[in-house]
Amino acid sequence: MVETNRRYRIGEFARLVGLSTYTLRYYEDQGLIKSQRDENGVRYYTDLDIRWVGFILHLKGTGMRLNELKRYVTLRAAGDATIPERRALLQRAKDDAEADIAELQMHLAVLSHKIDWYDGKIDHTIADSESFHDYLQQFNQEGADQFGKE
Repeated sequence: MVETNRRYRIGEFARLVGLSTYTLRYYEDQGLIKSQRDENGVRYYTDLDIRWVGFILHLKGTGMRLNELKRYVTLRAAGDATIPERRALLQRAKDDAEADIAELQMHLAVLSHKIDWYDGKIDHTIADSESFHDYLQQFNQEGADQFGKE
């Protein structure tokens, strides 16, 4: 994005960043973003605000809670002396997001096994008497065997 000195009124800005005007006002009330006012008191945003909202949305997308977002914004406003604290906050958010991803991957693996089990029941490659629990045990055992070999 090429930066300009362009001013965006709230409706246009909302469309550009993919948020409602209500959400933008809420973020402003919470101190996450800060609009400027023209000589008539009309709220406006700039290209720098587009980038900032984009970053806020990335942080929010990791699952960062509102109080953590507020803390980050406060630290950022305090200047470069807070870089170590901001880095630590981002590292915690990254670690939490990675843990969430690992948990989702585990859930997806179980779903995939359940789908495979259903397919086996449909095409009769899995005995009618074999429960999903028993079927799943072979994967749990394979994982344990692989882990033991490493």
